[in-house]
Amino acid sequence: MSIQITGLTTLPEIKHGDSLATLIREAAVRENQVVGRATIVVVAQKIVSKAEGAVVDLSTIEPGPFASRWAEQWGRDARLIELILRQSKRIVRMDHGILIAETLHGFVAANAGVDLSNAGADNQAILLPVNPDASAHLLRDELGCGAVLITDTFGRAWREGLVNVAIGVSGIDALEDLRGARDRGGHLLQATVIARADELASAAGLVMPKAAGIPAALIEGLKWTPSEGSARPLIRAAALDLFR
Repeated sequence: MSIQITGLTTLPEIKHGDSLATLIREAAVRENQVVGRATIVVVAQKIVSKAEGAVVDLSTIEPGPFASRWAEQWGRDARLIELILRQSKRIVRMDHGILIAETLHGFVAANAGVDLSNAGADNQAILLPVNPDASAHLLRDELGCGAVLITDTFGRAWREGLVNVAIGVSGIDALEDLRGARDRGGHLLQATVIARADELASAAGLVMPKAAGIPAALIEGLKWTPSEGSARPLIRAAALDLFR
């Protein structure tokens, strides 16, 4: 098997209200790419958030006492800490200036996914989309492509470095469950579930460097069984989380 991953290099700066489908389609035409039913479109979360208006001016945030005390202790912006707390369902770890939280969606991420980088203006913070799966479904319908992945860069427990992961999925199963199948030696697989959406997101990240202004990529050549798709299966259930 071989696949081809192409970053779209001519997308403009995204603003609230922009049609991502139109801009992606126009960029693909400029770059001699075809977006069709066999195409997986990978889109960085930030341009989805910008288009949907999930951007907050920190000057509008009034930090509470807890956020103010913690921010002062660790040299953080109290307004940003307050915003992170508002975007959190659960604080996983909060120490040494590092804040790991479970977002309202159920993702576990640094700063609950709130980010200041590439926001487009000072004092602007970008939030995760309200419903990344719904955003992915809409974009797939508008583009007429095979699948859409909305991605963000997350850290990983037990390993250094960030990787692109899927936070919104449409048109493809996020997980490939191989339990019950047999390996080449005939051994029954009992625990092998592949995070296929995360694998594709991470691969696309190679052509979507953070500082390069390439917030979308096209994947061609992959064969998959179409499905409605969702990122929810990627979230580990609390009952199975040994470290909760």
